[in-house]
Amino acid sequence: MNNKNPTGTVLYLIEQAIKEYRKVSQRNISKIVKDITIDQCLVLIILNNDAEISQNELANLIFKDNASITRMIELMVRKDYLNRTIHKEDRRKFNLEITEKGMKTLELINPIVQLNRETALNGLSLEEINILYKTLNKIITNCKQ
Repeated sequence: MNNKNPTGTVLYLIEQAIKEYRKVSQRNISKIVKDITIDQCLVLIILNNDAEISQNELANLIFKDNASITRMIELMVRKDYLNRTIHKEDRRKFNLEITEKGMKTLELINPIVQLNRETALNGLSLEEINILYKTLNKIITNCKQ
């Protein structure tokens, strides 16, 4: 074992790559929008693409449990990124709507998200990206068995 990879496995490097990507992404987003996290940006992006998504599905997509996503949504409502209203047919559910501030934030962060992805994948060929995609999907499949 060495200090840079204490487990000596590729799994450690995958975790490290994600953490480094999240750090650079948050740093770049914070230059443009001071009071939002990567996960909150993801919530806005996902809701913008699918306004009818359930809170449970949203939590799964950003790898959060229900309690965490509930806290995050409450914070985003307080910061005026989202409006939350009770669902008309099922009072146990909520409707989430992106506010004007949330939409403006999406406009500001979209180029940053693109820049972050380009930065992370810089120097990788399309073939390398495709191989990585297949390899990571195999690992995910193995872990779900």
